Amino acid sequence: MTSNLRVRTTVEYIIYKLKSLNFTIKPASGHLSPAKANYKTTKSVLMDNTEYGIVYAVHIITVQFGSVVSKVCECLLRRGPLSSRDISRLAESEISHNQVKDILYLLIQHNCVQAFSIEPPDGSESKAVVQYLVLFNNILHRVRYNKFSRVVNEELGRECGIVLDGLLSNGRLTLGQLIERDRDSEKIGEIVIRGSLQKLVAAHFVERIPSPEPVLGNKEQEPAKKKGSKAAKILKEPETLEERVLEAAIPVEAIRFPHVFVQDSNSSIADNDSNADNDSNADNDSNITEGKRKERDVDLSDPSNEVIWRPNFEEFIRRLRHKACVEIVKERRDEGCAIVLRAMLEVGRSQEKKVKTDKSVPMSVGSIYEEVITTIPGRTMLQERVEACLDQLSATSSYLPAFVIEVDGSYIVDFKAIISIAQKDEIEAVVMRRYGKEAFRMFRYLTMEGRFVETDRIADAALTEKKDTPQILLKMWQDGYLHMQKFAVTGGTGYTPPFLLWKVNKLIVTRQMLDEMYHASLNLSLRLTHELESEKELLLLSNKKDVVLEGAYEERLIKIKAKRLLLSSTRFRLDDALMLFANF
Repeated sequence: MTSNLRVRTTVEYIIYKLKSLNFTIKPASGHLSPAKANYKTTKSVLMDNTEYGIVYAVHIITVQFGSVVSKVCECLLRRGPLSSRDISRLAESEISHNQVKDILYLLIQHNCVQAFSIEPPDGSESKAVVQYLVLFNNILHRVRYNKFSRVVNEELGRECGIVLDGLLSNGRLTLGQLIERDRDSEKIGEIVIRGSLQKLVAAHFVERIPSPEPVLGNKEQEPAKKKGSKAAKILKEPETLEERVLEAAIPVEAIRFPHVFVQDSNSSIADNDSNADNDSNADNDSNITEGKRKERDVDLSDPSNEVIWRPNFEEFIRRLRHKACVEIVKERRDEGCAIVLRAMLEVGRSQEKKVKTDKSVPMSVGSIYEEVITTIPGRTMLQERVEACLDQLSATSSYLPAFVIEVDGSYIVDFKAIISIAQKDEIEAVVMRRYGKEAFRMFRYLTMEGRFVETDRIADAALTEKKDTPQILLKMWQDGYLHMQKFAVTGGTGYTPPFLLWKVNKLIVTRQMLDEMYHASLNLSLRLTHELESEKELLLLSNKKDVVLEGAYEERLIKIKAKRLLLSSTRFRLDDALMLFANF
């Protein structure tokens, strides 16, 4: 990530850059504009599932697995969890039940779908039906594999990167399969693969696969908790079905990230870890029903009992989030503050239980300083300098919040404040470019107020003409950037225009930004696919060793490679901004 996040990642800047190079970006045919899109899917599982988000996810699956697989995926994205028979009935294509099961197996293999079932109510004779939940974020992660590989190559080295690439390409593999794959390609050796896998697991970049089919407890049977009880505040129930399913499927830490491998061909976990295998359901969250496993439509059992591994996307997003936070602080404070923050993130990372953590655990100055001096840029820093940086990070101003909170001599990283300031800058940059300086001042004023404000007061605060203010506000409202309330004025003689109040609703604006970014990402991907398809024969010809292209053919090849590089790098940078709103 470069330091100038506002310029580098703004959607408007990217579209402007492409247009300046004579690229035409058109909306995908057959879809509504972002501002008028119907955001509500029938059984939306994720807030991130905007209309263009769904279309973009379906496009990714179509490109990588084909149109038939994408039909099943789109059915799950739009309708929510379904059984395999319901999918074959509701998918907008003539797909047989057996085909649906094969497609679900493929999507599970590539970590795009999770199977589960819900325990029937007590006394019910009906059997639990296996349902399939699409993992929207995991689908989008498929275009981020280069970023994930770069993280591992920089931290653990090339050999670990090769092992990770095998898992990213195939979804899930055993150690034996990784070794077999190496014999046909890289040939780095069994010992290196085993050691690299162990490093990846120790760093939490790779994890043991989750339970193939967790059985959720029936929520209607669970006793209601007392309002305001202390336990309810400490143990917060997962809010969505997806969170319940994923929490129930994830094994306990010792099984998910085992520390010891048995040095034999079947890659089983050492005794101290494998003994815990039988008790994993009991140790797992109460959402999963102990000892119950129903007959699955998609059978993922492995007769060899080898441990199956997959990439841990959570850890990659956490590392990218930390990297983004450091860049944000570096841009808005200085290099010293960025070094100190990076050390704080390293100290507290193991204590983070989820990616979107608002605040870190408290850290002492001593532990922070010890980590600072282990880094190359921090080796020469004195403790007084570290303390000065902490004071600077803890300070507030009229335009910047505190990035670090001091509590009783300890320091806490405020992730929410860091990410929010970058999101605010992104949104304001779009408003400035799209609507002008006057609209920008109005939007910033409403953001700072955080409440409904009447039109005249907005005009006074933003120093704009009162006759022009309603039109500017109305335009931003029509595009989904403002929330409006209209009050009819009664009494008196003659017609009295309605009284208008305006407010910035961050949730709505964030959703609007996400949808526009999904739309832009979709257009970039479609354009890239079109450009490569139009010159497919030339690209195939250029790959032949005995063919030398000259003249007009050489010029065409240079041009298509330049287009491919531009579109790919632009989509890569746009995805950084997308993660800022969707994943961080």
